[in-house]
Amino acid sequence: MFLQNKKIVIIGGSSGIGFAIAETALEAGAKVIIASRSKEKLAEAKARLNHQVETFSVDTRDLSQLKAFFAQIGSFDHLQITASEISFGEFSSLPMEDAKAMFESKFWGPYQAAQAALPYLSPQGSITFYSGAYSQLPKTPGASVAAAINSAVEGLGRALAVELAPIRVNTITPGIVDTELFTTLGFDASQRQTLFEAVTQSQVIKRPAMPKEISQTALYLMSNTYSTGNTLFVDGGLTFR
Repeated sequence: MFLQNKKIVIIGGSSGIGFAIAETALEAGAKVIIASRSKEKLAEAKARLNHQVETFSVDTRDLSQLKAFFAQIGSFDHLQITASEISFGEFSSLPMEDAKAMFESKFWGPYQAAQAALPYLSPQGSITFYSGAYSQLPKTPGASVAAAINSAVEGLGRALAVELAPIRVNTITPGIVDTELFTTLGFDASQRQTLFEAVTQSQVIKRPAMPKEISQTALYLMSNTYSTGNTLFVDGGLTFR
């Protein structure tokens, strides 16, 4: 298998899509390192993965932490950056500091994580960014910042595919994904179901994605040595119209 014994770094790997990528990569025989800000979540993730991964606490908004992190782990093959925080707010009233904080997390965080990784990343390796379907369909009021950030991430991925070649750079753009994030945000089971039905009614596939469906796309992009500069929409047909 192509990923056998390859060293994969997943920033944001303690939960959600990142955790699913760690699981799937381990199944493919990869050596996996996961990083996130929460030491507690990292410990929980390591236990759930039967202690088969290395874990590191790092904040993508802190360049000095990122540089120290990559220096510590040394050379590796593939970088997945799923870590981010984003919220919504009406353009007319959203405080500028909130908008800037979202960019710090979901755009500048991955930007400087990729930059800090370069001295250690294999020339035959890859970087995968994550955006979201609001880059194409910002139909919900209050999504202006999310739409702008996701579009910026996709543009960055295309530009870096050219600039960093032969390192391959791609972006995965999910629709709504059924992760523990909604529990963290305070949704109970009924509220989750109501939200999922409302969002997916305009999709071709009338349900949210499961994290493993996104992780399978991540493994494809790491394994396929001819794929670069792509934005792959894994959204159940939400943007297929």
